[in-house]
Amino acid sequence: MKKKQIKRILRILFILASIGSLYFVPWILVKAWIMPLPDTVQEQIDEAIGHGFDGMIVYVDQTGKPPEFYAAGWHDRENKIPANPHALFKIASISKLYVAVSVAKLANDKQLSLDETLTDYFPELVGRIENADKITLKLMVQHRSGIPNFVDHPDFWVNPPNSEDETLGYALDLPADFEPDEDYGYSNTNYLLLRRIIDKVVGYSRNQYIKEEILIPLGLVNTYCSLDEVNIDDVMSGYYVGVEEDLKTDNSGLMIATAEDVGIFLRALNDGSVFDEGEQEIYSSIYVYKHTGLLVGYQSIAEYHKDIDAVVIQFNNTTNFDGYDWNLAEIIYSRIVKILKREKDHNNL
Repeated sequence: MKKKQIKRILRILFILASIGSLYFVPWILVKAWIMPLPDTVQEQIDEAIGHGFDGMIVYVDQTGKPPEFYAAGWHDRENKIPANPHALFKIASISKLYVAVSVAKLANDKQLSLDETLTDYFPELVGRIENADKITLKLMVQHRSGIPNFVDHPDFWVNPPNSEDETLGYALDLPADFEPDEDYGYSNTNYLLLRRIIDKVVGYSRNQYIKEEILIPLGLVNTYCSLDEVNIDDVMSGYYVGVEEDLKTDNSGLMIATAEDVGIFLRALNDGSVFDEGEQEIYSSIYVYKHTGLLVGYQSIAEYHKDIDAVVIQFNNTTNFDGYDWNLAEIIYSRIVKILKREKDHNNL
């Protein structure tokens, strides 16, 4: 058989395999991906609502242009209140960026050492967290500790914890996921412990430290460390597919902010203005410069795009952990970035 024939057969087999694989891909994702790119960001998020999201907020900070605010869908579905681009939102794991910055600042000030171990701060965890005497603060920041993620405990969703102590309890007395620094495993438990270490090191609340060292210097007046600090009506409602209940009153203990405040913080993180001398070098050695967030009822994406010198923040208030909402949100986000790049290319002609 000639090489050309072999190549032709292989090409046909590849096409057939690709077509077959589409059978297993949700068509809502295929549709969202292949639809013609809209002319504007607003048209794109309007389209996203048509894909099943209750509400969406997008903030764009592009150098040389004033900040842009977009919203579509509902802020409060039951009361028919339209989405507000300046609403407060539960930013979930984006909060880890603020914690990592705090750790870098404290390390630079010699108030803690990244090489110290978990047992240096919590000797009572020996025997309750495997390898506690080998797990350094740096490994916790980098998710290389092997500490189990408390949300993976089978009882976590059946009997949700009512306190931070109960939350930590879901990660205790379990085998390590892997030996320290032998692998990567995203674990919320790492950051729960890091928050507690900040409390111990500074001698007061980690929330107050974040406020004094990050929020106030950056002028972030619409960022809060607890739902108790805000007017609940200012918080965007959160929804889980198939559940009518509004989830915004669930106090997860994580941070709440507007898209603009997250955008200002992310810009300062990437250009280094959130740091004092020596801090950014430490930060760059331990953590990332972008993040996503996922909480029941809330999804968020925060990233700086160097090629267009733009910070793009996306919030949407509909989740379904058994469905494809997260993939869909990422597709929408990527299309928004494509629209911004197209606009920039057009303006540069």
